Amino acid sequence: QVQLVESGGGLVHPGGSLRLSCAASGSMFSINSWGWYRQAPGKERELVAASTSGGSTNYADSVKGRFSMSRDNAKNTVYLQMSSLKPEDTAVYYCAAEALITIWQPLALTAAKYDYWGQGTQVTVSS
Repeated sequence: QVQLVESGGGLVHPGGSLRLSCAASGSMFSINSWGWYRQAPGKERELVAASTSGGSTNYADSVKGRFSMSRDNAKNTVYLQMSSLKPEDTAVYYCAAEALITIWQPLALTAAKYDYWGQGTQVTVSS
């Protein structure tokens, strides 16, 4: 069992930056994919960024070049560095993890594939 706790959200001006953290309990080596999702009011949850433990990554077109996902295995923490933030980035951001079943698992790109979810952290981009 893995528990995820996000932090780092807040209010930021357009053009600003934030770094979200996702602290995981349990071994990160039992995880295949790590994902960051977001959900804005009245909208469906969408994938922002995803990464496998092997290094494959995927970013939503809307955040490419602005967001970067990284991991610190020693701290059992996954990060989402967000720069050049826009008002449309406003949402609750969720960290998610997909359990490792086989070594041939591809990067998980749909929410249904993720087994563990954090509680979410609010990001508001406003002047």
